[in-house]
Amino acid sequence: MSLSKNCIEKTEQIYINPATLTQVLSKKLGTDVINANYQTKQLHGGTLGDVRLVTGTAETADHRSIPYEVVWKTQKKWERPGDPDSWRREYDFYRSDFSAAFTDSLRSPKCYATKLHGDDEIEIWMEHIDGVSGSNLTIEALEQAAEEWGRFQGRLRCRLDLDLDLGLHQHPGKLEFGDVSWLGNTGFMEREFRQWTSDTEEYRYLYSSTCSLPEHLRRMLITTQQESQTIFSNIKRLPVVLSHRDFWIENIFYSQDGKIHLIDWDCVGWGFAGEDIASLIADDTDV
Repeated sequence: MSLSKNCIEKTEQIYINPATLTQVLSKKLGTDVINANYQTKQLHGGTLGDVRLVTGTAETADHRSIPYEVVWKTQKKWERPGDPDSWRREYDFYRSDFSAAFTDSLRSPKCYATKLHGDDEIEIWMEHIDGVSGSNLTIEALEQAAEEWGRFQGRLRCRLDLDLDLGLHQHPGKLEFGDVSWLGNTGFMEREFRQWTSDTEEYRYLYSSTCSLPEHLRRMLITTQQESQTIFSNIKRLPVVLSHRDFWIENIFYSQDGKIHLIDWDCVGWGFAGEDIASLIADDTDV
């Protein structure tokens, strides 16, 4: 999901509940909003959800007209293999007190409202981040993002009760800012890897005579698969930290004031040190 203005895809007028919109804008603007007009533009990203930029003019109780822009995300229930609760995790993330863990130099977008519709759809209203993302990020900006995220992980690690069982399928249920039992657990990465079996097309291609990958890369992937049990045993010796798990260039924003903003929190959970940096390097980063 990208919140950048240069990622606008198309304009489309859809219905927005007026009561919801005035509630959102009252919180965003810090004043009583009694009415607002709007238009919506669908944004790139948000492959599994619908993400729109909502803009317009808000009318306040003291007769002011204030232009605004917010992001509106809706997500229907779906089941991610190995992580069935991910469809609503971003809703849980924004309803928690997690914002207290961030600093001015690294944070998520501000959230103005969340709604759960039945047991199969979520709705999130959040801040629009105007910044650089994707392939427009410089190596220096990515270095800053990696450094800030590592600092965040370290600070949060210090807050954990280290006496808690942080085994493969366990995680701490509470931190000082509330119940976080909705977070993914440390088994996420291994479950993702175990889906790659001899029955998959990718596996068969890797072992086929028609595989066009460079031989050294093909051999590295095969060796990784063959030695995966040992690799995961070694990974589990690393410190347990909070992992974003979708830490790549499209979810990193570098704002005009030099701050880092991270979006898309549906995979967030307990993982092992290094998971996110490996993801950043592997996913479309030219290093």
